[in-house]
Amino acid sequence: IFFVHRASPSARGLCIPTRAVCDAETIFALSSGHGRCGVAVVRVSGPASSMVLRNMAGLTQALPPPRTALLRRITDPKSKELLDRGLVLWFKGSLEGVRPAEAGEFTRRAFHAGKLGLTEVEGLGDLIHAETEAQRRQALRQMDGELGRLYQDWSYRLKRCLAHVEAFIDFSEDELIEDGVLNQVDSSVRQLETEIERHLKDERRGERLRTGVQVVIAGATNAGKSSLLNTHRVPPSRGTTRRPLVEREGVRRARQRVEQADLTLVVVDSTQLPPDPQLVAAFLQQHLSTVLPSPEAGMTAASDKVLLVLNKSDLVPEEQRERTEGELRERPGLPPACFLSCSTSTGLEDFLTVLQSRVKTLCGDPLSGAPSLTQARHRAHLQQSVQALNQYHQYRDQDLALAAEGVRLALTHLGRITGRVGAEEILDIIFRDFCIGK
Repeated sequence: IFFVHRASPSARGLCIPTRAVCDAETIFALSSGHGRCGVAVVRVSGPASSMVLRNMAGLTQALPPPRTALLRRITDPKSKELLDRGLVLWFKGSLEGVRPAEAGEFTRRAFHAGKLGLTEVEGLGDLIHAETEAQRRQALRQMDGELGRLYQDWSYRLKRCLAHVEAFIDFSEDELIEDGVLNQVDSSVRQLETEIERHLKDERRGERLRTGVQVVIAGATNAGKSSLLNTHRVPPSRGTTRRPLVEREGVRRARQRVEQADLTLVVVDSTQLPPDPQLVAAFLQQHLSTVLPSPEAGMTAASDKVLLVLNKSDLVPEEQRERTEGELRERPGLPPACFLSCSTSTGLEDFLTVLQSRVKTLCGDPLSGAPSLTQARHRAHLQQSVQALNQYHQYRDQDLALAAEGVRLALTHLGRITGRVGAEEILDIIFRDFCIGK
């Protein structure tokens, strides 16, 4: 048991926020968490905690030194009945001029002090909320500053381009700055544009890994969709997980979810497959056309985002199942197919292996290659940076001031990713590279 003695707000001489007025009350709680444990920790806090300590620990004289553990008999303060034996500690209350930190305040101060960039702060948040080893690795890589260093390198090169353009605009006549400076800027801007666009073409691997892969289970009625999701939660009666009335809007939303999914598991009742294995491919093609959106939406039977799950395989003769598997392996126009029985778990391990392989392909390896985009806001700012660089090319020969504004906008959007946007560094580059005014 440990006690924290706090004076009442009126005795502190501090500016007490509204949420702290409850500090005048003495509170207690089980700090070791609910449930069984070897050692239970009870915390008492408030102005009356010293009185509670004396009454329950049998301390008739002065309190022991703070932060000193004493083995005491814990008794009921009224009946004096023995409750337990345990260690008792007490701590002095808050120091003058000190207040509890707000949520994330230490990290915010580290950011403002320049010890952490905004991408590193986001990496720290991702590390705290990581649920898988791959998420942890990606978050550690971002928190280590790899992504921030990439964006800072781009920012520095853009600052250099902007400084050279503005120097050419302001000082080309007086300081005899050569035209070759603009050619170097053109080359640098094109190279930066290519690198940013390549960075954007990552198929959202980092974002998927951070937030999770969106998987949709689709299929006909009673194909076993709910059984695949969670067998022990589905009632044994048929059709209990579908609505009696399927309206047009519901169908539209379901198809929209399939279009937006990272991976679609199409569940098929394998007992409905034709007995002739040569007819199975045509049957599945027809079935997929009714489940998947139109090819114009980018989702086809051969898409990497589709996986066939042939459920109820325990009800299909083994010879027919083997011949069907052989036929499907020779059909490149169909997605991978897995025979599975949700009732007997036959084929479950093979299905999970294929599913794991697909998820790894969708998310990639967080430790290989360049650091991945992990936030939707990063993607939005980078896309706007590319648009701004296009403005530079558009106005380069017409109005150099407008072209420079395009570079400035691209730099601003990059700065919003890292949390650092300033003009002083641009002036430093101008005077350093061209020795303007000596």
